[in-house]
Amino acid sequence: MYRIAMKLKLKDYMFVGVQGVLFLMYLLMPNVIPFTTGVSLAFFGICLVSIGVVILIIAMLQLHSSISPFPTPKSNATLIQNGIFAYIRHPIYTGILLSTFGYGLFVGSLFKILVMLALYILFHFKSVYEEKRLRLMFDQYAYYQKKTGRFFPRIRLR
Repeated sequence: MYRIAMKLKLKDYMFVGVQGVLFLMYLLMPNVIPFTTGVSLAFFGICLVSIGVVILIIAMLQLHSSISPFPTPKSNATLIQNGIFAYIRHPIYTGILLSTFGYGLFVGSLFKILVMLALYILFHFKSVYEEKRLRLMFDQYAYYQKKTGRFFPRIRLR
C-alpha cells in the first residue's frame, strides 16, 4: 500500500461550496412548486427519509476520524471496505439523496426534488474526482470500485 499526502485544491472548495448552496436552497426556500401527495406517497417518502438517515449515520460512524466534507481524502485516512462500505462506495451521499428525495415526496415539493437531482449530479462529479484521489492514495481502490456500487449496491445477475 502506498500513501500520498494530498493537499486540498480549489476544486475541493468548489464542490463543498456548491453543496452548501444546494443544502441552503433545500432547507430555506419555500415550497415554490408544490404538488399533492396522498397518504401512500407521503408514507413512502418518510420511509426513504428513515432509510437515508440510517445509512448516513452508519457511514459516518464507520468513517470516524476519516470523515471530511472535502473529496480529497485526509492524509491519515484508511480505506474502509467492510460494513456498509462493502456494498456502497459513497453511502453518505446515498443517505443524503434518499433523505432529501423522501422528504421532498413527503411535503409534496417538486422544488426540493429538483434540488435533490442537482445534488445527485453534484455528487456524481464530486465522487468521480474523489475516486481519482483515492486511487492515488490506495493501490487497492481500483479493485474496490469494481466490486461495489457508487451510490447503490451493484445488482449482479447470474
